[in-house]
Amino acid sequence: MTQYVTPDLCDAYPELIQVVEPMFNNYGGNDSFGGEIVTVKCFEDNSKVKELVDTDGKGKVMVVDGGASMRHALLGDMLAEKAAKNGWEGIIVYGCIRDVDVIMQTDLGVQALATHPLKTDKRGLGDVNVTVKFGGVEFVPGHFVYADNNGIIVSPQALSMPE
Repeated sequence: MTQYVTPDLCDAYPELIQVVEPMFNNYGGNDSFGGEIVTVKCFEDNSKVKELVDTDGKGKVMVVDGGASMRHALLGDMLAEKAAKNGWEGIIVYGCIRDVDVIMQTDLGVQALATHPLKTDKRGLGDVNVTVKFGGVEFVPGHFVYADNNGIIVSPQALSMPE
């Protein structure tokens, strides 16, 4: 697994990257991750997240725009473990997650705004692979995102760590 260092990527590709405003916390077992963006736009309903973790996520990062809701968790330990099993590099949640003690032991990158113990309702609502915007940045499906303890950056093309 590639270890990404976002300051080094920022220095190497200043003309390509955009930096997400600092607001996220690192909760996953992998504190550095990156890959192709797959988006989910949902509000207090993680049905589409549940569907996507069952798909092949090799080389991909799920970006979940939960509208910054602080009332429900959009990701928990069972979905995180399923995502790791299916090869997802990471999940970024613009909202809350739960079961963080287990998620910290999971082979998956996870960043979110905060934690909340309450799960969501499952109503089948949400959009997959639409452009979402938060943190001053647009997350475009097919573009790339990289995250570590320093922050989150996006790029229209894949970046490789400088030598």
